[in-house]
Amino acid sequence: MRFEEVKTRLTNLDAACLCDADKSLRVNLRVVDPIIRPIRLGLKMVGRAHTVTCYEDFLTVIKGLRDAQPGEVLVIDAQGGRKAVAGELFPSEALRKGLAGIIVDGACRDTETVRSLDLPYYARSVCCYPGTTLRLFDTQVPVSCGGVVVHPGDVIFGDDDGLVVGSVEQFAEVIPVAEAIQAKEERILAEMKSGTSLLDMVNFDEHCAKLAAGEPSQLSFLV
Repeated sequence: MRFEEVKTRLTNLDAACLCDADKSLRVNLRVVDPIIRPIRLGLKMVGRAHTVTCYEDFLTVIKGLRDAQPGEVLVIDAQGGRKAVAGELFPSEALRKGLAGIIVDGACRDTETVRSLDLPYYARSVCCYPGTTLRLFDTQVPVSCGGVVVHPGDVIFGDDDGLVVGSVEQFAEVIPVAEAIQAKEERILAEMKSGTSLLDMVNFDEHCAKLAAGEPSQLSFLV
């Protein structure tokens, strides 16, 4: 499966289904620390990583914005710094260039404006005080983002529930299972809307009885 197909099919999925699929397949997709949250809800992000490192200085973020290509996600490793390394101007430029989104493992600011932009934008924290512009750090190197390693070119998926990172090959393996899980959940929700109890569609009693008897069992849906 090529990247463009992976991207297209990911746009119809969510992070929860991807993680459910990964749990069953053990492909080991990387899930970013949930402390890194979207500034604006309701947007989905899929793109390849363009990485930036810095520390309380956003000169390298400007370089990353200059060099990043349309469809890429700017991933900023602020290395534990507390000063803001991105505000409203950078996502506005990212939107103009056609980037897929921005992730700041560090502090951002100007959140009122950011929430008005149609660009996925994630950050660890918010701080009104800006960093400096005195030092160039590295770009397009492996970085740490929310406790996982992100390599340049890695595929990043994000929605309101969080961020998932992996290679094209890993996502290609997970996607068909995630699609099946999502389709099943949609059927279950449709049945519930028509009056069927959730407990009638899951082996809850049987599962609990087997666990109590010390027998192997798994909770599963019956639809």
